[in-house]
Amino acid sequence: MKDKKVHEQRMKGYFLQATKEILKAEGLKSLSVRNIAEKAGYSYTTMYSYFQDINDLIFLCVHDFYEECNVYVKERTPKREKTITHLKSCVRAYMDFFIQYPGIFDLFFLEKMEDFGNKKAIVDIISSSLNQICEEAWNDCLARNLIKADQIEILKGQVKAIVFGSLLLYLNRRTPSSYTEFINQFNPQLDRIFETGTTISTETNTTVNNSLISIKL
Repeated sequence: MKDKKVHEQRMKGYFLQATKEILKAEGLKSLSVRNIAEKAGYSYTTMYSYFQDINDLIFLCVHDFYEECNVYVKERTPKREKTITHLKSCVRAYMDFFIQYPGIFDLFFLEKMEDFGNKKAIVDIISSSLNQICEEAWNDCLARNLIKADQIEILKGQVKAIVFGSLLLYLNRRTPSSYTEFINQFNPQLDRIFETGTTISTETNTTVNNSLISIKL
């Protein structure tokens, strides 16, 4: 029984790895049962012994790519201080992952929901990936009062918008033409979001404090 389980996991691994390689190199449009099986070195009928359909494989790939991105960000952003600087480093590392693997970016953000067989679980992983991977950094800033609770969702939305918009232009239109230019344009936009957010928080604190002083007087 144990040997059978090991064999099953090994076979699933062959098909999963083949699917991931095709998605990274060629994208979802090139994915088919036959080319997955060919790359894995087995017949497509064998694949159906381990997976219900191709969408099962896509779900596992999306989950694995999410975990790869999470590890990538953690390895490149050692948490020395719980600051906004660390949070911004996490956001940039998240972007760098997709710049390194543009095929995964296409899979995550350019494919339509129906291309995933309308599997909500896949869409949920993709749509929440940036916030989930940076969640600890967001919470650290919130706990240290660097970001206010009533501002955090607004800031998350603004960060998500510039991350995906910037990646879309850079990866699909090569605008700007080099990575250095890309980062030099992106960083001030990211800085501005947090400067605005902390300014709002500071102004709110000042208003509250002034009101309390007036009451005491």
